[in-house]
Amino acid sequence: MIRVVLVDDQTLVRRGIRSLLELAGDIEIVAEAADGDEGIATILRERPDVVLLDVRMPRKDGLEVLRELQEARALPPTVLLTTFDDDEVLLEAVKAGARGYLLKDVSLEQLTDAIRSVAGGGTMIRPALTERVLRGLEHVRRDFDALDPPDPLTKREVEILRLMAGGYSNREIAGALGTAEGTVKNHASSILSKLGVRDRTRAVLKALERGYI
Repeated sequence: MIRVVLVDDQTLVRRGIRSLLELAGDIEIVAEAADGDEGIATILRERPDVVLLDVRMPRKDGLEVLRELQEARALPPTVLLTTFDDDEVLLEAVKAGARGYLLKDVSLEQLTDAIRSVAGGGTMIRPALTERVLRGLEHVRRDFDALDPPDPLTKREVEILRLMAGGYSNREIAGALGTAEGTVKNHASSILSKLGVRDRTRAVLKALERGYI
């Protein structure tokens, strides 16, 4: 069972999401919070597998929650939910450690897929959003310098990168490619190093920018 904490200031939204996820069978909302401060306390108390986090809330917004938990090294895999189609927020969310970013008009299937993906170590950012934010990537400070020109990715690294973009975990990628999970982790580390990024989400965005996927 995937344990989820839901943080959203709208009671009807929380009730609606809870009702939908009860149909999934393998996902359980273990706690809810109505603002950012309450969300942080609840997440620290419950230690969930996944957090569903609203962007715009009183007291602390979703980005502030992400940053505070990341600074405390206590950020679980988190999917941001928003009614606003905002490229700048997506970029900030990725920098703050979000693993997923979905608009609230997604289907139940898309939402459950995102929860399962990030719980398994993957990422889930709606492709339509991802494509549009590529224009803003040059304004995002790199975590460290990539080689310029960067070492080309090997054929196997490109394969793994494409599966990462699909939201698959290292274990799932290893199963798909018929190799060991440790081998996939090594390839993933090499991919991050070559692209000059520190996490899978930014690797996917950078790969889209460079035309690998």
